[in-house]
Amino acid sequence: MPNLFAMSFEGMLAPSFDLRCLEKGRGLLPDGWGIGYYPAGEPSAPVLKEPAPTHGSLRGELVKAWDHLESSLFVLHIRSATWGQNTLANTQPFVRSLAGRDWLIAHSGSLRERFELSATGLDMVATPRFEPVGATDTELIFCELLNRAADLGYRSIGDIPADLLCAWLDELNDHGSMSTVLTDGHDLVVYADRRGDGAMHIWQMLPPYGEVIVGDDDLTIDLTQRGIKSRKGVLISSSPLLPHSDIDAKWEAVPPGEMLVIRQGAIRARVRGVKRDQPSKISALGIKILRPAVAEPHTYNVTHRTTYTYNKPIERSSHVFRLTPMIDRQQALLSHKVEVSVDGQEREYEDVFGNRVRGLLIETPFTELSIVSRSRVYVSDTDPLVSYGAVHSRHALPMVWMPWQRQILQPYLLPTELPHTQLAELSEYAMSFVERNDYDLVDTLLDLNRTIFTEYEYVQGVTTVHTTAFDTYVKRRGVCQDFAELLITLARLLSVPARYVCGYVHPGAAVQNIEQAQASHAWVQVYLPEVGWRGLDPTNGVVTQTEHIRVAVGRNYIDTTPTAGTIYVGGGDETLEVDVRVESVPNEPPRESGRLPSTG
Repeated sequence: MPNLFAMSFEGMLAPSFDLRCLEKGRGLLPDGWGIGYYPAGEPSAPVLKEPAPTHGSLRGELVKAWDHLESSLFVLHIRSATWGQNTLANTQPFVRSLAGRDWLIAHSGSLRERFELSATGLDMVATPRFEPVGATDTELIFCELLNRAADLGYRSIGDIPADLLCAWLDELNDHGSMSTVLTDGHDLVVYADRRGDGAMHIWQMLPPYGEVIVGDDDLTIDLTQRGIKSRKGVLISSSPLLPHSDIDAKWEAVPPGEMLVIRQGAIRARVRGVKRDQPSKISALGIKILRPAVAEPHTYNVTHRTTYTYNKPIERSSHVFRLTPMIDRQQALLSHKVEVSVDGQEREYEDVFGNRVRGLLIETPFTELSIVSRSRVYVSDTDPLVSYGAVHSRHALPMVWMPWQRQILQPYLLPTELPHTQLAELSEYAMSFVERNDYDLVDTLLDLNRTIFTEYEYVQGVTTVHTTAFDTYVKRRGVCQDFAELLITLARLLSVPARYVCGYVHPGAAVQNIEQAQASHAWVQVYLPEVGWRGLDPTNGVVTQTEHIRVAVGRNYIDTTPTAGTIYVGGGDETLEVDVRVESVPNEPPRESGRLPSTG
């Protein structure tokens, strides 16, 4: 039986905790138990606990059946007393308030001796601000950590440098076993005793999943009894709990001396224990998703071949082609030509989104139509977000726009029409990224982009043009069009203008999937205040730079599709073949900025 269990999810859930160790007819009872949580994300943490419980405890039945036990973060402790009597004051988890939030701690292990609390205040002789109410070593640890945080002016776990907090825990580890969880309702810290005395295990859960029940003979936790949304989460336990369903429980031991920082179901940092005379090692697991450096310019030859074949002649049809790469300060079109195998009445124009469009009316019968587009494009990288944080003011989410800005950006702010309940769940999902990134605009967008890449599976043939953003969110599978539509929907729900981009991608360091380079590719552009439109490719988890060639933008796929048409007379069964080749060639900077070559 684990004596310490905690979990953090990127959305609310209402699990059922079955304390089977309290059932009638069982043997030795625990010395106490307690559970703390943050309902609806509030800063206040109720703690339900019971010292010296009896068989058939009513409080134990309450946490099994109570529907209001709902939160994104839970801490459960089952006590085997080593310090202090079996009283409420000595029963974990403990709760204290600092800077307007309740903090919780639970500790698995036992210190060898007491230590003196650090004094606080400038004179360093004042009475400690936080002192234990009970007699346990855990509360002593708790008060020491809070005193240190308060003395340095830290108001949350997120304010404390991760390496400093790990050093504090490591120092306290000198006094005895120290496997501990600490939370302020926002971040959850997990520390594993550096001597391995009191192991800690984590399980990073990723959807989709069905029934999720884990436990042993003494404790069963049902995460799905009252329903669970398609969200990721992290479970922490002093001993692994086995699944009672088909789900694969991938528990991993936290290395001794390592500290994890978890927020909204994602591990944001790992601080690895090292020798005292060396600095702590912090791995970049989401504390800050780094902006890429400016990329070198590239020149590409692009050949896009599309062939339609029919088993009956087409006698009259109209077609629209969006095959001309865009021209702006990041992309220059050096040459471009389109060849169509069947003659017709042509017209060229610019649509409302600024895309170059070629219209074609064909009144000559045909059974095969071939469209070949050949382009040479020069792509440069002007500002891939490197300077955003330093040059531009910090922007928080959700975004607020001036009325005239909102009117102009309206096509890119309105989410796809979906049932209200689905949009509400997607909105909650989007806001979990906002909270995880302290409401920072760019960090949130980069986290969304990276998460879709790491947690959603690229699989061809499992979706159609009718697949919605909610379908992709639930199934966690799809192709570039699906991932782009999902990111667009999530961004728009946060009032961030987002538009669909269709174009080409060259396989390289950022894009390693060759299949993506053999057809048109889809990604997203978001509008950032004082910056402009910037590209995010959720299929590859990157900020678009000089490996992406833009052809068309719009509200969605329909506005940007490379080829489309309507058959008026004739037709039958249709076969479509598409082949794209993107070849890197020696750089050829444009002679005239913004020059539109002949399209042939």
